Amino acid sequence: MIKNVCVFASSCNFLDEIYYKEAEKLGNMLAENGFNMVYGGSSLGLMWACAGEVKSCGGKIIGIMPEKLKEMAENSDSCDEFYVTKGMRERKARMDEMSDAVIALPGGFGTLEELSEMIVQKQLGYNKKAIVILNTNGFYNKLLEFFDEILEQKFAYKRARELYYVAKSAKEAVEYLKSYKESNLEITKDELYSR
Repeated sequence: MIKNVCVFASSCNFLDEIYYKEAEKLGNMLAENGFNMVYGGSSLGLMWACAGEVKSCGGKIIGIMPEKLKEMAENSDSCDEFYVTKGMRERKARMDEMSDAVIALPGGFGTLEELSEMIVQKQLGYNKKAIVILNTNGFYNKLLEFFDEILEQKFAYKRARELYYVAKSAKEAVEYLKSYKESNLEITKDELYSR
């Protein structure tokens, strides 16, 4: 059962308004449907647009931030739980441990790294979590085209397309989480060696 949803997102405050509005919608819908949020712990950007809404709608927010970013960035004092890790690897591991599902909002290289790692973890059978890519304003269109290229050229097995779900809206993302059923999508030996 999904209770804690990890949200990967940008910490930038200078994006188009459409991204903040959709992040707020997601936060509202997560809280209204009884989900808590695990995130990077920042009070900036899409991270906070989503987390602040979860908090204001009665949900619990759990922040996880590495030492270096805590020294440089603004962490949120509103977190119900807040953890500081030595580095990014420990941060991602803690976020993974504390969550039952993942949603990637638009973000930069850090968001891309986090999303990619979760897809690989699921591919290898280390988790069976729902992984949702929230494609606000078509932000991820080119990345998704690249994912298709990976599959078409056999750099990944065909069923890998089922490892993640692409949602066009916050509502669609939350509806997917509510109906998610775990399935065994990890790569088999045959798929690994004959694509």
